[in-house]
Amino acid sequence: MKKLLLSLFLLMPVGGFAQTDFEVPDGSTIEVYLALPDVGQEPLPLAIVMGGGPGNGRVAENTFNLLGQQFVSHGWAVATPVSPNGQSFWGDNAEKVRQLIDMLKMRKEIKDGSVLLAGISNGGTSALEIASRHPQEYLGVVAVPGLATDSTLRSLENFPVFLRISSEDQLGWASRFNGQVNSMTRAGVKVDAVLMEGEGHRVNVDWENLDPWLSGLMD
Repeated sequence: MKKLLLSLFLLMPVGGFAQTDFEVPDGSTIEVYLALPDVGQEPLPLAIVMGGGPGNGRVAENTFNLLGQQFVSHGWAVATPVSPNGQSFWGDNAEKVRQLIDMLKMRKEIKDGSVLLAGISNGGTSALEIASRHPQEYLGVVAVPGLATDSTLRSLENFPVFLRISSEDQLGWASRFNGQVNSMTRAGVKVDAVLMEGEGHRVNVDWENLDPWLSGLMD
């Protein structure tokens, strides 16, 4: 059954986006929103973009449309997973993302090598946790916003993180901004952090700064 699902996956049409269920190697199923490069293009780098809250289907769809498609327009192949149990992508779900990445990188349309992790709120926090488990496998993390514990940050020395939190965050994350940046700095994280003015919990990404930051990761 796994071989059949993998064969169907590798034969999926490219271009535009697809909403697809995948059976990952641990035997569980994960639903994913995908946007892949068109046939004929050079392989593109892959960004895993995760939603906030429980990471369920509605959240994942909104995240894909609002943030994932922005990455697509800036030259990335994008996958936005749906949490299989409504518990975002930390804990056991973090390993499912890693297994999904291995499957996606089997496609010729996806560039081999390290992958970008990105997310909103719980998705940004999940991205930081996933990166901390195997930091050598990832280009960096874009957390807009996201928070990490000291135990997570201990594994991220010299790891690039693009962090944005809003000054008008309804959940009170603005009051945690300085502490979070200080914790990242003490841990040796290469953090680019800005407290964005006049926005809500979901930050509008400042692509004029993110684009050169991403280009630096690819050098």
